[in-house]
Amino acid sequence: MPDFNDYAVARRRMVQEQIAARGIRDPRLLQVMQEIPRHLFVDEALMSQAYNDHPLSIGEGQTISQPYMVALMTDALGLTGREKVLEIGTGSGYQTAILARLCDWVYSVERILELSRRAQRVLEKIKIFNVNLVVGDGSKGWPAEAPYDAIIVTAGGPSLPRPLLEQLAEGGRLVVPVGGRSLQTLYRVTRRGNQYVEEDLGGCRFVDLVGEYGW
Repeated sequence: MPDFNDYAVARRRMVQEQIAARGIRDPRLLQVMQEIPRHLFVDEALMSQAYNDHPLSIGEGQTISQPYMVALMTDALGLTGREKVLEIGTGSGYQTAILARLCDWVYSVERILELSRRAQRVLEKIKIFNVNLVVGDGSKGWPAEAPYDAIIVTAGGPSLPRPLLEQLAEGGRLVVPVGGRSLQTLYRVTRRGNQYVEEDLGGCRFVDLVGEYGW
């Protein structure tokens, strides 16, 4: 297993070669991704691959996203540090950690209890506490805490989940993969009153968004 310094070198290389080199410029985001210990969010057997340019299995049929995809989706939210963010699909908790360092508070929904518990343990280990985790149907959002300044969905569904659109604050941004089960398009949707402005951010591939407003 690599030692702490090896991981620090791997993080710097990840940020320089996989993220900054592909056009992500936000200095806060680049700094946070260089600091968060991604290897702690995967099984010990996969720690040596944690900073590679691809997703990894986290069990339960789920994955931790490719580092660049985490950066791209986070960058698209345009976080300034004051936002209340809803995350659909806690998964490993890595994306949750990145968000928590860049906004005021994160509310995160995961449908698989064991993943949520594991993510909570790692977040506490690295002293990230401005998060609320819950187990439930993420396609319905978290209406009790709405509205949200930003919503990020880390699973792909067949259409834009209506509850998530409704839970956006005025000017809020939703970043979500939409399409078939094998390939999706990543969208940023911005709320303007009762209108929703969609932007195509490119192709992507995610695990299924399972729930009433997903698959």
